[in-house]
Amino acid sequence: MNFCTTDICDEYGDAVAVAEPLLGNFGGISAFGGTIATLKVFEDNTLVRAALDTPGNGRVLIVDGGGSLRCALVGDQLAHLGVTNGWAGIIVYGCIRDSAAISGMPIGVQALGTHPRKSVKKGEGTADIAVTFAGITFHPGDQVVADDDGIIVCKKPL
Repeated sequence: MNFCTTDICDEYGDAVAVAEPLLGNFGGISAFGGTIATLKVFEDNTLVRAALDTPGNGRVLIVDGGGSLRCALVGDQLAHLGVTNGWAGIIVYGCIRDSAAISGMPIGVQALGTHPRKSVKKGEGTADIAVTFAGITFHPGDQVVADDDGIIVCKKPL
């Protein structure tokens, strides 16, 4: 797959949705993409851990954390789980922590920012549903590509 959002936008035009430029790159791989898996959580990363502890098969986990800037939903331990289990990347509408460690890992990670506080562990949230943030909707099974220029989504393989 071509992981260059600008080239994909030029080639596919309006067939791709482009996210508002809200998130930054934190992972050791800045250009990544794959089939979307989704979670909707709020200040609770229990389901994030559970998802990253399963085979990723090159997918990208989209975590709608409600845009919370009060705690982190992904840290170095969860990013390492993602690497170990074959996830291509994690996109978080919320914060991460352990950014220095994550920047050295072979996984794509984009988020709103960083926060040192860990999340709660109540097991609340929903998996495999459409989630909307940054002006676009992410559907499980669609394709996502992210790089330093942005995030794009397409319903068909690119």
